[in-house]
Amino acid sequence: MKNKQIVLTGGGTAGHVMVNLAIIPILQEQGWKIDYIGSENGIERDLIEPLKGVTYHAISTGKLRRYFSIENFKDPFKVLKGVGQTVRILSKVKPQVIFSKGGFVSVPVLIGARLKRIPAVIHESDLTPGLANKIAVPFAKKVLTTFPETVEHLPKEKTSWIGAVIRPELFDGDKKRGLRFAGLTDSKPVIMVMGGSAGAQKINEMVRLHLDQLLSTHHVIHICGKGNVDSTINKFGYQQFEYVNEELPDLLAATDLVISRAGANAIFEFLALQKPMLLIPLSRQASRGDQILNAKVFEKQGYAHVLFEEDLTKESFAEKVSELINSATKIKKNMQDYQRQDATKRVIEEIYQLAK
Repeated sequence: MKNKQIVLTGGGTAGHVMVNLAIIPILQEQGWKIDYIGSENGIERDLIEPLKGVTYHAISTGKLRRYFSIENFKDPFKVLKGVGQTVRILSKVKPQVIFSKGGFVSVPVLIGARLKRIPAVIHESDLTPGLANKIAVPFAKKVLTTFPETVEHLPKEKTSWIGAVIRPELFDGDKKRGLRFAGLTDSKPVIMVMGGSAGAQKINEMVRLHLDQLLSTHHVIHICGKGNVDSTINKFGYQQFEYVNEELPDLLAATDLVISRAGANAIFEFLALQKPMLLIPLSRQASRGDQILNAKVFEKQGYAHVLFEEDLTKESFAEKVSELINSATKIKKNMQDYQRQDATKRVIEEIYQLAK
């Protein structure tokens, strides 16, 4: 193909960007010109705009809330504005194909793609489709899923299970570099705590409440979210970061155990790297329950222990962390039996097929 042009979209959370980050270097190596459509102030802008060779376009978008808010009455107009902006961008860029990772910013992009008759492929990471993808699926030619069970919730004629897309650079981490970056030694195993790109206040509080207990046996790397670093805590073996990007592979290489939310992209990355997990999924009050479903599947397969946020107490947290430490060897053995699909290759193949 000559003049290979593609538009990527997805955002709202880091999970809606990570697959795009995984495929961008491969697309660039294969000669694609890449444009990215995201929101004005979303985390996708922070992650994508600095990349060389990728042109970022910001559009208006709604938030697709599941609760009553006066903003809900304004959002349809924001989405319509975003559709108009998308159509203008696509008319200028003239891509052969659109790839969407989901999130609310993808809705006006997929609608705009249909209006311009540009084929689009969607990737769904969670066990059940998110609200944005449910809205966008009718405008797409192809839908790809991480979980095989997800196919049951989508139109079978356009849906394929491909497995988890894992960023290849995660396998290139160096333990010594990671420990050095975190200011730690190799005298103790390391627990990494991740609450998602925005952080998780309840997990942050619980970890700090148990810090002395954790530090008696482990070092702790705490990725706590923007504005959530507690500068009053200064203890050897405990290192806090708001967010980590380039250094993440090295920090993961230094990590033995993980305490995390249960976003699909993150937990499949931990699985691929064989990091035993304690998952504390977002509650149904704070989400549509997708993380709860993800966590239950991983627990059933022996990859993780699960502590539901509704059951999160000082006692239950200590008990579950102890369970994770004691069963880490068994969990790693279970993880060794996981057969990872080459999902990244499948994504690129689907993009090529649609572009033709």
